Amino acid sequence: MYAVIKTGGKQYRVNPGEEVKIEKLPGEVGDAIDFGHILLAADGENVKVGNPFLDDVKVTGRITRQGKSKKVIVFKYKRRKGYRKKVGHRQPFTQIKIEGISI
Repeated sequence: MYAVIKTGGKQYRVNPGEEVKIEKLPGEVGDAIDFGHILLAADGENVKVGNPFLDDVKVTGRITRQGKSKKVIVFKYKRRKGYRKKVGHRQPFTQIKIEGISI
């Protein structure tokens, strides 16, 4: 059984019991999360596709971690002009353990 959810402007294929890193969501570690934008749900041979979303399917999860990803270095440079700019960025994320998919 799996589902495709949309959160943070991205789509994720999730299975019950797996952990997924998604864009940061508000909440504390241990809080329950219900995903409302389910695009597709499948259990074995039955596949349900939303138009655009499925209303009768629920995906629930629990926040296991709030953190930041590895640092990404952005280095801008123009030759012969003496222009250099170095900036670092760490994207925040929320790690979620998918507890169940109810169809």
